[in-house]
Amino acid sequence: MVLVALATRAARITLSSALAIVLLAGFSGGAAAQRDGVTLIRDAETESLLRAIYAPLFGAAGLGRNFVKVSIIRDRSINAFVTTGNRMFINTGLMMQASSVEELAGVLAHETGHVVGGHVARLPEEIRNAQIRALVAALLGAAAGVATRQGEAVAGGAIAGQSMALRELFSFTRTQENAADLAAVTLLNRLNWPLGGLLQLMERLQGQELMLSERQDPYLRTHPLTRDRIEFLRGQIERRGSDGALPRELGQRFAMVRAKLFGFLESGAAIQRAYPPTDTSEPARYARAIQSFRAGRIDEAVAEIDRLIASNPASPWLNEVKGQFLLEGSGRAREAVPAYREAARLAPSEPLVRAGLARALLALDEPAQLRAAAAEAEAALRLDPSLGMAWNTLGLARGRLGEEGLAALALAEEAALAGDLLTQRQMAARAERLLPAGPSRLRAQDLANAARIEREERRRERR
Repeated sequence: MVLVALATRAARITLSSALAIVLLAGFSGGAAAQRDGVTLIRDAETESLLRAIYAPLFGAAGLGRNFVKVSIIRDRSINAFVTTGNRMFINTGLMMQASSVEELAGVLAHETGHVVGGHVARLPEEIRNAQIRALVAALLGAAAGVATRQGEAVAGGAIAGQSMALRELFSFTRTQENAADLAAVTLLNRLNWPLGGLLQLMERLQGQELMLSERQDPYLRTHPLTRDRIEFLRGQIERRGSDGALPRELGQRFAMVRAKLFGFLESGAAIQRAYPPTDTSEPARYARAIQSFRAGRIDEAVAEIDRLIASNPASPWLNEVKGQFLLEGSGRAREAVPAYREAARLAPSEPLVRAGLARALLALDEPAQLRAAAAEAEAALRLDPSLGMAWNTLGLARGRLGEEGLAALALAEEAALAGDLLTQRQMAARAERLLPAGPSRLRAQDLANAARIEREERRRERR
């Protein structure tokens, strides 16, 4: 599992159009939408599970395979949302607090409905309209106050205008939610998947409606529930007769992913509450093995994972985790490599698995293995060019092999992903000096120019 902290500016660009932030900011726009410390989760097992759910939904909706980019946010609260640019974000809290994979599938179907309906694309226009109406009302109130010399008219006009704008915007979002529910039902029916998961989650969240907003899960604030929405889903289930079913293996995979998230992200006490020692199920053992790893009990953690592998020899994820335990927990790269190799054999198209193998091979620090590390890092990057970890491994491997130009280029790519303009410019300039004429040198020039342009734009913004 890899945690990726987003820079403040990158987080602002990504999240500023989310409905939750827009509403909480009181129509104040991007400046109020800044979010420091936003952390993305990259985990091959979790991403594979989500892909197994959303790919059929996207297909049923007629969306292209790469039309929507799905990312996971480290956040305990129940939430999922879409933003401009066809980006879907899923909180870890949704997966950890969902009682079943059917609930998760229902939410993903609903969010897909927002994408199909183009709701986020229309939201900025609605916000601008709301701002204009609120401003006009405030100006009219101010004019009345000046004419009558009554300050109360100014405040009254402003409050009335803002209230009207809010009511109209909330009406717009409620309409969107109803449309997304209808789309979710259509998509789930096409796949013969259950509707009950989304209904069950709504019914659980309904108990939060009377709470103060800061105590509510963001999903409730950004997806306002109504009795009509819940009754609509109940009626659809009754009309359908039977509620369909997800493939059984998705439920098993969901249970393991949920345990993994608990193991890596929660405290020891929380893990013990969710998976007490009396629970001998595979998910519980998985969570406790990860807890042992985090506590530094590496041999204990590896022994438990080995037992799980014996029962699930075709699982790439258990082999990947074993490699991670050995490499990160005790620096035993020579033992970690076979585990990562088996994971890569079982899941050759998973970039994070290939990147993990590359890291383990790099840690051996042997010439033959350095070339293998570079090859695995390049394989990972062909599958996912956004993997900063793989660019770093490639850069280090190339550097140790004496290929300084290619090393600098790889590190410039890593810096570009991280938003580190200074390092990007320095490494790109170094690569440009060292590389012969050709595509790699042209890429170095592009990275150097991009860093210069971005730096100038930031300077203008600060003025």
